[in-house]
Amino acid sequence: MPRFQAVLFDFFGTLTRSVQRGEAHHGTARLLGCTNETLAAVLDRTFYERATGRLGNAEATLRWVCAQAGVHPSDRAVQAAVASRHLAVRADTRLRPDAVSTLAVLRQRGLRTGVISDCTHELPAFLPDLAIAPLLDVRVFSVQVGRCKPDPAVYLAACRRLELPPEACLFVGDGGSQELTGAERAGMAAARLAAPDLAEHMVFNADLGWSGPVLGSLREVLDLVDAGVATTAHGRG
Repeated sequence: MPRFQAVLFDFFGTLTRSVQRGEAHHGTARLLGCTNETLAAVLDRTFYERATGRLGNAEATLRWVCAQAGVHPSDRAVQAAVASRHLAVRADTRLRPDAVSTLAVLRQRGLRTGVISDCTHELPAFLPDLAIAPLLDVRVFSVQVGRCKPDPAVYLAACRRLELPPEACLFVGDGGSQELTGAERAGMAAARLAAPDLAEHMVFNADLGWSGPVLGSLREVLDLVDAGVATTAHGRG
């Protein structure tokens, strides 16, 4: 049996290009009555609180953000800002050119695929519209499971849905949220994507000092999977 039966991917910065907040976020700040700098600072320091989903739905979470920013917009303004933020996060999201083809080849080879993402409410809402959606067997979002990477529960949730043990899964990510060492602690193999554009990627709690496999592109995942198969076959003699 091949070493890997599934490959699980981080989303932002892994299946997508480097992420930075674009101009569209300025409109959200204006609707809420604060500066873009103030909103960005609050979003940065509260990411993990928001990504657990424990603050409520998107509107309740944004109201909490407003309180942290010291502004008190109307109900109508908050509702408009929720829609504005959804569009802004979607605008920041650009799939890597080899994302669809890599997922397609993995599935053609009989491997399962999935996403494990630390995210807020926007990604679960728009991911079904992306070209990769039909190529994903599982989608684990921190905002829905109430845990963020590197908590083992996030990875094990994917394993349960796949009905596979962790050792049958390879996790690939850019290294944010200490996701690589987290995957290893959960029993998975892990590899870091170090594509050139990630030098400017917005990342929290980076997995510094990673000494495991490093990939220059998503397509190199296929080589890593092949190496796993070859190693297993060789081990059988």
